[in-house]
Amino acid sequence: MISGMDAPLIRTALPGPKAKAIIERDGKVVSPSYTRGYPFVMARGAGAMVEDVDGNLFLDCAAGIAVNSTGHSHPAVVAAIVEQAGKFLHMSGTDFYYEPQVALAEAFNEIAPFGGPKRSFFSNSGTEAVEAAIKLARYSTRRYGMIAFLGSFHGRTLGSLALTSSKAIQRKGFGPMQAGTFHTPYATCYRCPVGLKPESCQAECLDFLEHQVLVHLISPDEVAGVVVEPIQGEGGYVVPAPQFHERLRALTNKHGILLIADEVQSGMGRTGKMFGIQHFGVEPDMVAVAKGVASGLPLGVTTSRAEVMDWPPGAHASTFGGNPVSCAAAMATITLLKDSLMKNAAEVGAFMMDRLKEVQQKHAVVGDVRGRGLMIGIELVKDRVTRQRAIAERDKVVEACFARGLLVLGAGKNAIRLSPPLVLTKAQATTAVDIIDQALGTLGT
Repeated sequence: MISGMDAPLIRTALPGPKAKAIIERDGKVVSPSYTRGYPFVMARGAGAMVEDVDGNLFLDCAAGIAVNSTGHSHPAVVAAIVEQAGKFLHMSGTDFYYEPQVALAEAFNEIAPFGGPKRSFFSNSGTEAVEAAIKLARYSTRRYGMIAFLGSFHGRTLGSLALTSSKAIQRKGFGPMQAGTFHTPYATCYRCPVGLKPESCQAECLDFLEHQVLVHLISPDEVAGVVVEPIQGEGGYVVPAPQFHERLRALTNKHGILLIADEVQSGMGRTGKMFGIQHFGVEPDMVAVAKGVASGLPLGVTTSRAEVMDWPPGAHASTFGGNPVSCAAAMATITLLKDSLMKNAAEVGAFMMDRLKEVQQKHAVVGDVRGRGLMIGIELVKDRVTRQRAIAERDKVVEACFARGLLVLGAGKNAIRLSPPLVLTKAQATTAVDIIDQALGTLGT
């Protein structure tokens, strides 16, 4: 059905009868903790197009929450998966050796956004990659403290959850949180936490970390690591000023604190560079990667400077981490990113941003359009002067996009995130922007 299709085609009421039946079954047996924004039930996909179980075609600008980096079922990735699956599915790299895991570690030695020798630990997901980073930072420095930023999302397992501060509901009922974790303001320039203007910003938001947290709450020599998203994801696709990361790197260097870049959402070509931190001219000591690294297969990677990853056998492990099939998919993904998709993300992302800026001029409800590459956020406000958050309006726009055949997701309280497959074409980007324009029009703005 999808072959040759390049635009949405809605054939039934949404959800259709088959989708309704599956959703009803889901409601009886699947955890109610999952957040579903609208009733899309996947049947198949190709590139940036997906089809639901009732034959409706959608343009996908969510990509499984930024996971399907090379598009749905890219032939090169599928071929790599099939080839490896025909050899062996699993052998546990924690107890045995196999070449796909070694090859992927070598690939990360090449692409990781810092110099020198490196080592990688493999897991299954973003939260596991962050958990490994927490443990490694504490082990390597022999310190206990961890610092994260308000609005951040680093996962939902208990260690990473202590770092997460995107939404209170994500933490509610699971406390007390892991001790030794402290939060400080992120450089949310559209809503500057210290009331300054972006054009005069000198990362004064970091004054709170330097002169409050590290003075009154924890001594710098007890802080193992600072975990930061180069571009905040769940917090609203927030792009900080370059001096934020520059000053943060200088501060961590001063106190011997490891700088850990959470690249789970911003990494693997999404921003037009292999890693989001590369837009800011600083080098971290460690990166945590997942989502788009294997084009849809479960894989987490924690890569650090070799001298940091000095823990002994048995200190940390994962039975399924670095699964050979996932490693094969990741190798194919990295090749595609290098060959064309990073460049495409940069070019189509810039094109899409320009078009969205035009839409912003038409609709007063659009307060800000921001992003890098194909990691784009649209923040909706009730008033551009007061910047009062348009929360209900955001939800209505997401639903209106779905009704017109476009899959998007919310981020933060009132932003729409666009994280399409990196194969998105300019024609598809135009279609997506046109639908967003139409959906905004339903608000009467």
